Amino acid sequence: MVIVMRVHVVSDVHGAVDALAKAGDGADALVCLGDLVLFLDYADHSRGIFPDLFGPENADRIVEMRTARRFDEAREFSQQLWYGIDRRAAIESAVRTQYAEMFAVLPTPTYATYGNVDIPTLWPEYAGPGTTVLDGATAEIGGRVFGFVGGGLRTPMNTPYEIDDETYAAKVAALGQVDVLCSHIPPAVPELCYDVVARRFERGSEALLDAIRSVRPKYALFGHVHQPLTRRMRIGATECVNVGHFNATRTPYALQW
Repeated sequence: MVIVMRVHVVSDVHGAVDALAKAGDGADALVCLGDLVLFLDYADHSRGIFPDLFGPENADRIVEMRTARRFDEAREFSQQLWYGIDRRAAIESAVRTQYAEMFAVLPTPTYATYGNVDIPTLWPEYAGPGTTVLDGATAEIGGRVFGFVGGGLRTPMNTPYEIDDETYAAKVAALGQVDVLCSHIPPAVPELCYDVVARRFERGSEALLDAIRSVRPKYALFGHVHQPLTRRMRIGATECVNVGHFNATRTPYALQW
């Protein structure tokens, strides 16, 4: 008897609760590569924490500045909007509301790691017994070893879960030998890091690229770049796949063996 294993993989959920509730349908397990939080939807500026607080017109302005890479101007404008508001409390309250909704619909079993816009310290409060949270750790799924590395690297965007290169590399090294390398950000390959709509390079990881070349996993799965120049490529023995911007596609990537 041949047993077929099917795993669905999502990344960059950004508040797509209804689609997330169906993401595990027909699969033996769901893998989530982070960015559950929706702070600001660049495709629809009326959605997210920022427009809920400050309105879509101010969201339009901040998106325009960031897209033009006028980060200092965007930061100053944002600071003016936040003046007199307890920023940390307001964001945490909104994030908690989003996490409560999204973690409640995750199927069992789910294996998840953080994205760069997530707040890891809140996850233990919302992840149920069917959800295993991993960062710099491995899990066996259907006889294959999956390694997980969460978060992003430092950028001018200064999103909540950005870490320095050395800390990130240590998490990658801690995985050891894996069959499937799962991360939020891509390896540092220009074609995988360039967003054709935002017209900029996102930060990829040299440590992930080194691991792909030395460990030679069968797959390297990631997200983060919403509209990549190249969605998949082979590096040596490894098939590198951007699993897609789930908030936009509403469709998980299927891995079957």
